[in-house]
Amino acid sequence: MAEQSTVPPELGVDVAELTALLDGTYAEVRRSVRELLPAYASVLEDAETMTRAEFRERVKDVVLEIAGTGAAGMGFPKEYGGGGDIGASIAAFESLALGDLSVLVKVGVQFGLFGGAILQLGTQRHHEAYLADVVSGRLLGCFAMTETAHGSNVQALGTVATYDPETAEFVITTTRPEAGKDYIGNAARHARVAVVFAQLEVAGEGHGVHALVVPIRDEAGEPLPGVRIEDDGHKMGLNGVDNGRIWFDPDGTVRVPRENLLNRFADVTEDGSYVSDIESPGRRFFTMLGTLVQGRVCVGGAGISAAKTALTIAVRYGLRRRQFETGTGQDAEGSAGETEQLLFDYGLHQRRLLPRLARTYALHFAQEVLAGELHDVFSGIRTDEETRRLLESRAAGTKALATWHATDVIQECREACGGAGYLAVNRFAALKADTDVFTTFEGDNHVLLQLVGKGLLTDYASEFSDLDQLGMVRFVAGLAVETVLERTRVHRLLEQIRDVLPGGDNWEADTGLRDPNYHLAMYRFREEHRIGGVARRLKRGVDSGMAPGEVFSRVQDHVIAAARAHVERLVLEAFVEKVASVPDDSGELKRTLNALCDLHALSGIEADRAWFIEHGRLTTQRSKAITREVSELCRQVRPIARELVDAFAVPEPLLRAPALIAEDPA
Repeated sequence: MAEQSTVPPELGVDVAELTALLDGTYAEVRRSVRELLPAYASVLEDAETMTRAEFRERVKDVVLEIAGTGAAGMGFPKEYGGGGDIGASIAAFESLALGDLSVLVKVGVQFGLFGGAILQLGTQRHHEAYLADVVSGRLLGCFAMTETAHGSNVQALGTVATYDPETAEFVITTTRPEAGKDYIGNAARHARVAVVFAQLEVAGEGHGVHALVVPIRDEAGEPLPGVRIEDDGHKMGLNGVDNGRIWFDPDGTVRVPRENLLNRFADVTEDGSYVSDIESPGRRFFTMLGTLVQGRVCVGGAGISAAKTALTIAVRYGLRRRQFETGTGQDAEGSAGETEQLLFDYGLHQRRLLPRLARTYALHFAQEVLAGELHDVFSGIRTDEETRRLLESRAAGTKALATWHATDVIQECREACGGAGYLAVNRFAALKADTDVFTTFEGDNHVLLQLVGKGLLTDYASEFSDLDQLGMVRFVAGLAVETVLERTRVHRLLEQIRDVLPGGDNWEADTGLRDPNYHLAMYRFREEHRIGGVARRLKRGVDSGMAPGEVFSRVQDHVIAAARAHVERLVLEAFVEKVASVPDDSGELKRTLNALCDLHALSGIEADRAWFIEHGRLTTQRSKAITREVSELCRQVRPIARELVDAFAVPEPLLRAPALIAEDPA
């Protein structure tokens, strides 16, 4: 646990040292990708000057060039041309997210989704048949899960794969128009093969959703017989990615060999027997989806990278743009002769950007923890079921918070740059358009937080692994309220808060506000109180005779609030632990990180102060003291704001903000 910080009046930071800390274990991977990206900076302009068809081809060519460098395939086994390092692949993807996001998403579709599904859901026969060509880019494919009628509810997909024992083939059919695969990246133009998720039927019995490798185009790029493909058309952003719809004719034309079933978790024998080591269909389904968690980790990391780019532009603009006379003939940095004040010397401007900058650092370190856990699980270092469930929950929650943060940061940064920020020549337009979908693809954020909330309520018990809202309600209805309250330890958390507050129960005191133990105690109290509140509401609804579905519907907002509080605590813990890991003799680095961590923690409490006041954790006096402290921290961080964004190491050509920072001194 980090000790209480003592922030001096002036902070300083060595940019190279801070960049090294941010880059972490995979510093060399991140550096090599950042050095690679400027060669493709022109893609940012191509997005505006080329037709959609031209831009798609340009993006495809760039993706293939990146594949040739090895940067896109780091997570695949070395025997197939990859790097054999899952952690390195996450670091590379996060770094690629500093560049054009159509390129990034197409990389994600090809290597993360399509290739990742074959790697994680297939077995050696699939790896040998496909992976070398996937990693090299010789075989382009798509990940055909989402349908027009079903996105989040994957278990209700309408595409069917029926086994024909006479030919040892699966017949792939689209059962109704709205069961067509939709919004599928790479489908409209470039994919020759799809990993298709379909309801598996064997001898008239359904076995739930499984994945199969299904060719959809010939070598000339034409749809195969029985396959109908349609372009999704122009989108808000990411128009370098060819999203499309796919239908499989219901007349039985589309057939694939039995061996095309990705059979890591279940198989069909030649005579038509269904076999699986996982007896529960629900457990089997979620085990399958759990292997695809890397996509959520990558999207969350990409959101954080996009926020870094936006903050770099906005902070640098605020340090050169002047507005309104100060009346002193001197600005806050002591420069005489220019009486108009820098934007960043206004307290409001600091308040708009610096807490968001601190939160970006917090999410970066939380993402670092998550990526490490992913690497350990998928590399076989940690194989227990509990660790895997915790990883899935953490990935869902971090993705939600990180992508919402990106949306918020990019909007605030655009506004902080005024009319110039609205010009398409600057990156904000593309960042806003391209990242907006991050909040819904790889899982709608609200649905993901429901997953987190369910896990908190069931304590990750294996018998509740099926995502069934009614099952969760029934489970909670069977609990004694006292059991839930004991598990949430509210009374003990109150004692912890009192222990770290100078003066014990003296809630009027404004001391101890920069104590990380106090911050964590407050975040933990909120989390545990909200979990207990959800359980009580669920039980009360069931006890009153309300239908389980109605009960859950009425408490969904509380489930989301509990889940969000849980993930916020994880994010803060990651930041506090990172600060604690920095040697005390590092001097300025540790003091700077302490200040950022304090700013993040107190900003979070301030933003939710109404809740803390309602629940007796803050008095109005202490709430006001926190507001003053946040403003003071902003003033202390402001002199090093440029260094803090420079440490993100966004390559200069990728900032592409000539109307904002063209004259910005280095």
